[in-house]
Amino acid sequence: MQPTVSPHLQAATQSLIESLLASEVFIRYRQSYARLNADQEACSLLEQLTQSQVRLRQKQANGGVTQAEIDDLRRLQAKVQHHRIIMDYAQAQQEAINFLREINDEISELLGINFATFANHATC
Repeated sequence: MQPTVSPHLQAATQSLIESLLASEVFIRYRQSYARLNADQEACSLLEQLTQSQVRLRQKQANGGVTQAEIDDLRRLQAKVQHHRIIMDYAQAQQEAINFLREINDEISELLGINFATFANHATC
């Protein structure tokens, strides 16, 4: 059975969502995400990095990682870390995460409980 949420709480929640989405932090995040997805080189680098990491983890579990494979991964990581669009996205993502943590802290302070912990335990 779903708990009933008051219209006032629904309106306040919708207002919070709209305010978050209109914030400079989230606008910057969405813009950087769009630039990342529009850049084929950036997407390709991230896909290569992911595949390389998966392969190395699998080989590491089997005890078969070579120094050359580790060096290749490090070169790929360096390429990713020097790609401006990827780094802009990573920074915008971190700023959005930090912003949400600040919002969570403010809500928690107002409620007198750790809001995020309560919300996590309230779901299935």
